[in-house]
Amino acid sequence: MSSNDELSAGRGIRRPDGRSRRRTLVTLVAGVLAIVLVVVPAYTAWQLFFAVESDVEHGIAVQLEIPAGASTGDIAAILAEAGVIDNGSMFRLRARLDGIDGQLRSGIYDLTTGMAYEDVRDRLLSGPPIEYVTVTIPEGFTAEQIADRLQEQVGIPREEFLALAKGRAAEFAAEHPYLADVHEGSLEGYLFPKTYRIVKGAVASEVIEMMLDQFDAEVATVDTSYATSRDLTLHQMVTLASMVEREARIAEERPMVSSVIYNRLAIGMKLEIDATIEYVIKKNRPRLLNSDLTVESPYNTYKYAGLPPGPIASPGLASIEAAASPAETEFIYYVLTGADGSHTFCETYEEFLVAKEKSREVTP
Repeated sequence: MSSNDELSAGRGIRRPDGRSRRRTLVTLVAGVLAIVLVVVPAYTAWQLFFAVESDVEHGIAVQLEIPAGASTGDIAAILAEAGVIDNGSMFRLRARLDGIDGQLRSGIYDLTTGMAYEDVRDRLLSGPPIEYVTVTIPEGFTAEQIADRLQEQVGIPREEFLALAKGRAAEFAAEHPYLADVHEGSLEGYLFPKTYRIVKGAVASEVIEMMLDQFDAEVATVDTSYATSRDLTLHQMVTLASMVEREARIAEERPMVSSVIYNRLAIGMKLEIDATIEYVIKKNRPRLLNSDLTVESPYNTYKYAGLPPGPIASPGLASIEAAASPAETEFIYYVLTGADGSHTFCETYEEFLVAKEKSREVTP
């Protein structure tokens, strides 16, 4: 055997012993675990924050509702389910980073699928667009007529409106003190007739407050010194104005109708205003029946002297001005004699009888 052979034989070929094999296996397992610990969370995170949760085509119009009290997570889920955003978890994360948790507003939104996060965020921060309903309340409407129109055009239940308007005026007296002692808590006469832009979804109290605010603004422009000099309160002046509103059909006759009422009050004569009877019987007739004139009510000005206990309709500004500053006349009668709604005004009973005969041509 050569020396080289002996050397080779001395060294031998080493084979891994058991301990070495275990170390190799541990290293391999550790490497695999390291890969798993990196790759799996990364994949999970990708799935969580970047995976598209909806296969809805982008650009499709979507209307959805964000309910009141919904959390950011709830909102993200609603948006993702509708396809408005691609990933709810990413929306939640970005909302948290932006510090807008709890600031997204409820309501009904018109959105589109596949919107950018910033666009959705801004829309939900500003809230749904405000929709308005334009409603005209004509001069001379009663509370019941107003309630009917609001129910028809705004969706406010009639009974909900009337429950406030016909008996709970005191609830509005803090802002409008003149309502503290109105007859039977009725807001009749104070719901100012005008065209209003009402927020869609408004409730009865909000609309009433709007109308009372308008009444305040309109009356503030009126010189009430004459009415005050005749010892009329605001409530009595509005009551008088409501009768003028319902009786006068021609604009220029309002101050004269008002003067007749003032003149009758001055001499203690019953007002005998047909409109007050119509308010009680809830009917507008061309000519009242004798039986109508006997109806038992404090509003029956054929039966009781003085002003009725409250307004019979919502007077407009012109009628309020006429009640505040009547024409200077000696008239104590007026009779409908014109087909256009005009009246003949009289100072004596004899003149009244002549005019009454003529009125039969208009209202047989």
